Amino acid sequence: MDFSVLRNLISRYCAGEEYWVDSRTVYIGHKEPPPAAEAYIPQRYPDNRIVSSKYTLWNFIPKNLFEQFRRIANFYFLLIFLVQLIIDTPTSPVTSGLPLFFVITVTAIKQGYEDWLRHKADCSINECPVDMVQQGTVVRTQSSKLRVGDVVMVREDETFPCDLILLSSSRGDGTCYVTTTSLDGESSHKTYYAVPDTMAFKTEQEVDSLHATIECEQPQPDLYKFVGRINIYKEREDPIARPLGAENLLLRGATLKNTGHIYAVAIYTGMDTKMALNYQSKSQKRSAVEKSMNAFLIVYLCILISKAVINTVLKYAWQWSADRDEPWYNHRTEIDRERHVVIRAFTDFLAFMVLFNYIIPVSMYVTVEMQKFLGSYFIAWDKDMYDEELGVGAQVNTSDLNEELGQVEYVFTDKTGTLTENNMEFIECCVDGHVYIPHAICNGQILSAASSIDMIDSSPGGYRREHEDLFFRALCLCHTVQVKEEETVDSIKRGIHLGKPTSFYISSSPDEVALVEGMKRLGYTYLRLKDSHMEILNKDDEIERFELLHVLNFDSVRRRMSVIVKSSSGEYLLFCKGADTSIFPRVVSGKVEQVRARVEQNAVEGLRTLCVAYRSLSPAEYEEACHQLSDAKLALKDREQRLAQAYDLIERDFTLLGATAVEDRLQEKAADTIESLQKAGMKVWVLTGDKMETAAATCYASKLFRRSTQILELTKKRTEEQSLHDVLFDLSRTVLRQRTLSGLSVECQDYGLIIDGATLSAVLKPSPESSGSGNYREIFLEICRNCSAVLCCRMAPLQKAQIVKLIKASKEHPITLAIGDGANDVSMILEAHVGIGIMGKEGRQAARNSDYAIPKFKHLKKMLLVHGHFYYIRIAELVQYFFYKNVCFIFPQFLYQFFCGFSQQPLYDTAYLTLYNISFTSLPILLYSLIEKHISIEMLKRDPTLYRDVAKNALLRWPVFLYWTCLGLFNACIFFFGAYFLFDNTTFTSNGQLMTTNTQMMFGNWTFGTLVFTVLVFTVTLKLALDTHHWTWINHFVIWGSLLFYVIFSLLWGGIIWPFLNYQRMYYVFMQMLSSGPAWLGIILLITISLLPDVVKKVLCRTLWPTATERAQRVRADGVHEGSVSPATGPDPSPVAGGGGSESDMLCPARTCGGERGGEGVRAARTYDSMMSHNPNYLLSQPLDHAPSDGH
Repeated sequence: MDFSVLRNLISRYCAGEEYWVDSRTVYIGHKEPPPAAEAYIPQRYPDNRIVSSKYTLWNFIPKNLFEQFRRIANFYFLLIFLVQLIIDTPTSPVTSGLPLFFVITVTAIKQGYEDWLRHKADCSINECPVDMVQQGTVVRTQSSKLRVGDVVMVREDETFPCDLILLSSSRGDGTCYVTTTSLDGESSHKTYYAVPDTMAFKTEQEVDSLHATIECEQPQPDLYKFVGRINIYKEREDPIARPLGAENLLLRGATLKNTGHIYAVAIYTGMDTKMALNYQSKSQKRSAVEKSMNAFLIVYLCILISKAVINTVLKYAWQWSADRDEPWYNHRTEIDRERHVVIRAFTDFLAFMVLFNYIIPVSMYVTVEMQKFLGSYFIAWDKDMYDEELGVGAQVNTSDLNEELGQVEYVFTDKTGTLTENNMEFIECCVDGHVYIPHAICNGQILSAASSIDMIDSSPGGYRREHEDLFFRALCLCHTVQVKEEETVDSIKRGIHLGKPTSFYISSSPDEVALVEGMKRLGYTYLRLKDSHMEILNKDDEIERFELLHVLNFDSVRRRMSVIVKSSSGEYLLFCKGADTSIFPRVVSGKVEQVRARVEQNAVEGLRTLCVAYRSLSPAEYEEACHQLSDAKLALKDREQRLAQAYDLIERDFTLLGATAVEDRLQEKAADTIESLQKAGMKVWVLTGDKMETAAATCYASKLFRRSTQILELTKKRTEEQSLHDVLFDLSRTVLRQRTLSGLSVECQDYGLIIDGATLSAVLKPSPESSGSGNYREIFLEICRNCSAVLCCRMAPLQKAQIVKLIKASKEHPITLAIGDGANDVSMILEAHVGIGIMGKEGRQAARNSDYAIPKFKHLKKMLLVHGHFYYIRIAELVQYFFYKNVCFIFPQFLYQFFCGFSQQPLYDTAYLTLYNISFTSLPILLYSLIEKHISIEMLKRDPTLYRDVAKNALLRWPVFLYWTCLGLFNACIFFFGAYFLFDNTTFTSNGQLMTTNTQMMFGNWTFGTLVFTVLVFTVTLKLALDTHHWTWINHFVIWGSLLFYVIFSLLWGGIIWPFLNYQRMYYVFMQMLSSGPAWLGIILLITISLLPDVVKKVLCRTLWPTATERAQRVRADGVHEGSVSPATGPDPSPVAGGGGSESDMLCPARTCGGERGGEGVRAARTYDSMMSHNPNYLLSQPLDHAPSDGH
C-alpha cells in the first residue's frame, strides 16, 4: 500500500505549508494581493522565539535520563541495580545504586545548569523591544511576537531581530551599512540595497501603503545565498517583479551602522533564521582515546562474564556431592530446592555478575568528562596564546577532543590568512608588458606617483596611453570597496575629494583594498559610489563619473569578477579582473605573452597576481546582457546555475590590459612552527586555491620545502604531456627506489609533491582503465606517504575536504588536523578529526565551525606540542589507572569465592564497595589528570621529537593495557594471599572467638576483608604518587588527604553504632585490626611488595631502553642538580642555533616572505640544520629553563 499521498496530506495540513512546498510566499504587512493577481494562501510559520535550550521544566528528568542511559556503561549499571532489586544477591542494591545515582546526578546537575544558562540567554533575546509598523504608526513590541510579513523599523546601532528584506532606508540611495561581526566575525561595513521600486517609501505611512508579496526559497543555513523576488502591485497596472538576492537580505544578529533607520519586512523568523540554522549542533567527533576506552570496556565486560560463568560452574561442581550441598545455616526452602536447575544456575550467574560488576568503572566516564571540561580552560587561560593585536586568546569550542591534539599525524593548512598575514600590499602592476611601481626610487629620491609612471616611459604612445588609462580605471571601478569618510575633522566636514586624508577604504577582501590603494598611489583615486554612479579622481585631478549598471560578483568557481559601467560619453564597458587561468582563455587580443611572463615571474617570487581585461559593449550587446542577467536573477529555481551560464556568455572576447602583483607576507614564526611540526613526526600539507608558483614560493619561505627537497609535480601541465597513468607510475617508481636505497643506508632524499585541483579530480575519479592496474588513489597515497611535504594548489573548497577524507580513510587511519581562517576552509575543518580555526581577517566562519580557535598560526606549535602532549599523557594515565585499580579491587573478591564454597559471600563491606570509586580513589587521579607535567613546557617546545613518544596512541595500545591489567592481577594476588597467610594458624579464645596466633588479632570475614581493602587503597594511591612527576601542594593535599579520609571514615564507620543500620558487622573491626603490631607490619610489607615490580620495571626500562622523554627528564634532573637551571624560574630562552648574523634564532624564522628567502635567514637556517645533523642531541645539551605559566 502506498502511503505517500496520506503522508503528504498530513504534512500539508498538520505540519504547515512550508514543509511541503519548495518556496514560501510572504505578504508584506499581511495584505492580500489583488483578486486578479494570485490566490491568497495563508501559511503558518514559526514565531520569532529563539530556543537554544534542550530541556523544559516538564521534560528535563525523562529526557535527561533517556540521554544518560543511552550510554552503555550507565545502562549496564542500571541493569545490575535492577537485578539486585529483583533477586537475592550477595550485596545490597545500594552498592550499585549509590554510585550510579551519584554519576547520574552530577551529570544531570551539570547539564541542567548549562541549559538554565541557555534559557536565560533565550529570554533576554526574545524579550528585546522591537519597533513594528502597524496601520501607519510605529508600535513597540517584544521580539518574540514578530511574525513573517511584519514590517519593522530598525535604528542605527540596533541589531536586526530576524532575517529581513530591506525596503527603504534613511539614505537617499536606498542603501544601508551593516556589520556582521556576530555572524562571521567580519568587522567591515557591508552595503545592502533596497530595490529601486520600494526605496522611495520613506515614512511609516508610505511603507504601510506598500502592496507587495515576496516569493523566496525555504530557510537554509548558507549566510551568503538567498534567492527570491518581490512582486509590487499598483493600481490598474501589471505587477512589477524585481529579483532579490543576498545583497537585499539583512540577517538576524547583524547590526545597522552609519544609517539613521531602515524599514524592512520579516522574511524568516525564530528558528528559521540563518543564524539559528547555523548554530545547530555539528556532527559528533570521537577521539581515539574514547574508542580505546570502549574497546577496553568490552574486554573487561568479557572478563566479568567469564568470571561469573567460571564461578557458577565451579559452584555446581563443588555442590555435586550431597554432603556439599547448601550448608544448614542457609535454610533453603522447598520452593528453592524444587526450582529447575537451569533457573537456579541463571540466578546464581546473575548474583556473581552483581558481585563482580565493580570491575567495570562506572565513575570513569564522569571523571573523564570532568577532566576534559576543566582541562579545556588551560588553553583559554594560556597567556602565550593571547594575541595583543586582535585582543583575543585561544578558544575551545569542544572539550571532547583535547587528547586528540597529542595524536596528530597529518596537518592540513590553508595558505592565505593562515600561513600568511592576509595583509596585502600593492607591489606593482604591468600594463601591456610595461611595469609600474608606485613611489619608485630614482637617484636616492622617492618620486611621486605621476613621476614614477613618466619615469618608465616619458612619452607613451596614444595606444599605450589609452590602455594605461583603461587599466587604472578598471581597477578603480571593478571592486566592491566602500569609502568610509570621517564625519568631522576639526569641526569641519571633509571628504576625500578635497585632498584630505580623512577617509579610508573598507572591504571584505584585503586584495581589493590593496589594489584600490595602489591605484591611488599611482594617481587614480576612487572617491565614492553615489546614486549608482562611481566617481574617480584621475591623475589630472579631474573627477570622472561612471554609472554602475551591473556587478558580476566573484565566486570560487569562476575565480573572477566583473562590472558593467556606462561612461559619461555613453560608452558601455565591461571590466573584469581574476586569476590568470580564468582570464587568459577568454582573451582575444592584447599582449598576452608579455603579461603572462610577468605574471609567472611575480608568482615565483611569492606574489599574488590578478589579470585585468575589458570589453567594449555595443548598445545591442548591452541589452542582450541585461536580458540574460534579468532572466537569471528572477529565477527562483536553479538561479545560481542560470547566473553562471549568463556570466559565461557575457564574460568573453576580452582585450587584455595587464596584471597586478600584491604581496601577502608570511606570518610571524610560521616557518618555525612548520619546522617543529615536521620534527614532531607530523606531515604538513598546504591546501590552497592559489596558483602553483605563488604557493610554492610560500612553501619554501615557510620551510615546508627546503632547498634540498626534490619536487615531484603531478599537475595538469605534466598530465597533458603524458598520460596520468604514466605520470603516477613514474613518480611511484621514483619514491619506491628511494625507499629501497634508504634501506641500504644510503643518504635519504627528501621529496615534496605538488598537485593541482584538476589532476586531483582525475586521480579521485574512478576510471575503467585503472581497474586492471589498481586504483589511482592507492598509487597516489603511496607517493604521498613517501613525501615529507605536499602542496595542493588550485583547490576548490570541496576538494580540500576530499583530500582530508582520503587520508582519513587510508589503511593507516591517521589522526588528521585541518587549520584555516576562511569560509572556504570550513569543509575541511569539519571533515578532519580536529578542526582549528584562525581568527583572522576573512571573518570568523572557520573559528565558529572549528573545535578550537587560535589567533595566529604560530600558536599551533604550543597547542600541539605542549597542550596536546600533556592532555594525552594525563587522560591515558587516567584510563589505564581506572581499569588497574578496579582489577586490584575486584580480583580478590574472585579469589575469595574459592575459599567460601562459591557462596557469593562479599569480601568487602557495603560501605567500602560503594565509596571505593567515588570517594577513596577518585580525587587523586582527577587532580593528576589535570595538572601532571612529566616534563617541562620549555623542553617540549625546544625538542619537538618528544611528541613522537605519545604518537599513534602509544600509551593506550594493547601491550600497555595488558601490562596494567597484569600488574593489577599481581597486586590483587599479593593483597589476598598476603592477608590470607597472616591469618594462618588460628585458635579459639575462651569466649569462642577465632584469633590468629601470629598476629594476636581476632579472626573474621570482615577483618580479613578490611585488611585486604586497606592494603588495596594505600597501594593504588601510592602507585599514583610514584607516577607523579609534578608535585604541588594540591597534590600533597589530595593524595595524603584521601588516605587520611579513608582512615578517619573507617574509624568512624566501625567505632559508632549507627542507628539507621540493621546490622553492625563492622563495629570495632578496623580499630582492633590496627591495634595489632604485626598487622601494621603486614600492611607495610604487602604495600611494598605490590609496588616493587612496577618500580623495578621502570628503573630497568629507563636504564636499558629509555624513551626520548625519559632521556629529557634525566637531562633536566642533571641540569637542576648541577645548578644550571633554577627549579622555580630560569633564564630567558637564548638563541642556540646562531650563524650568519644576529638575526638567527632557533625559535624565530629569519624573516617573513622576502626576508625568509634572503641571505641571513637562509644562513641561520643552514647553520641550525648543520648543527642538528652533526649532533642530534644538541638541543638536549643546552641549558634549560621554564616557560611562563600557561595555566597548567
